[in-house]
Amino acid sequence: MSVLVYTESEQGKFKKTAFEVASYAKAVAQQLGTNVTAITINAADASELGNYGVDKVLQVNNAELEKFNANAYASVIEQAAKHENATVVVVSSSADSKYLAPMLAIKLDAGYASNVVEAPSNTAPFTVKRTAFTNKAFNMTSITTDVKIVGVSKNAFGLVESSGSASSEDFSPSVDTSGVTVQSVDKATDKVTIADAEIVVSGGRGLKGPENWRMVEELAEVLGAATACSKPVSDLGWRPHSEHVGQTGKPVASNLYIAIGISGAIQHLAGINASKVKVVINTDPEAPFFKAADYGVVGDAFEVVPTLIEKLKAFKAQNA
Repeated sequence: MSVLVYTESEQGKFKKTAFEVASYAKAVAQQLGTNVTAITINAADASELGNYGVDKVLQVNNAELEKFNANAYASVIEQAAKHENATVVVVSSSADSKYLAPMLAIKLDAGYASNVVEAPSNTAPFTVKRTAFTNKAFNMTSITTDVKIVGVSKNAFGLVESSGSASSEDFSPSVDTSGVTVQSVDKATDKVTIADAEIVVSGGRGLKGPENWRMVEELAEVLGAATACSKPVSDLGWRPHSEHVGQTGKPVASNLYIAIGISGAIQHLAGINASKVKVVINTDPEAPFFKAADYGVVGDAFEVVPTLIEKLKAFKAQNA
């Protein structure tokens, strides 16, 4: 019996979420008095997983899995879970994991709890705390199946380092990629992605046009952040739809979310509520976003943002 954790990687390198779910799996394993086994798919170096509580790594290297296929990945993880006799499987809340987790639940006849934010409060019954109502509330969910699948919310549990090392084992499951064919994958390679960003700088219609987006990009560059936008902005074609965040776009669970010229429609707030600190810059003091903000600046973005960039550059230069 063990806790199995699926650790995501991209181009051979682990994503930050891989270490977070490994940390979570270690916490669960300690409660259950068992070990943590990680499964990796086409990851170059799995040794660093030992720094986050992983005892053993099942390494899968297969050219057929270079492109994500939810059903194929779910099948691989299913075989790993059965190989390890795992009673708990931990995944992230990334888009890929949210696609594969329901399929994995069917294959393992398991209960699946998504958006989990804390280690189990009880293991008999297995009870976890989850966000609900677009991050406006929490609920306590008990999973009563023999095998449990836990989807951990991004930035909810954090990284917990532990001393130790992980042994590695080559794992060669059967791979079936039939039924779904991936034609191509287009990814931005020159900037931080919204999914992986600790900080997100987002703009709305208050920026008046796409020609003014340079200051959003410059602020993001200074902060090492991803750029995003509201739905009206992507609908107008000012920014690509891949940057649209909100309930109908990409969900954001960053440590810092800066909204510039965004009024704060309920659909937008629903998609970014999981962010830990929200900063709003808007000329309208009655903008709905201020009610959800941790910090608010009532002012003209064309004056506030350049000044903020200047101060941040000076601060970084002094503390380099």
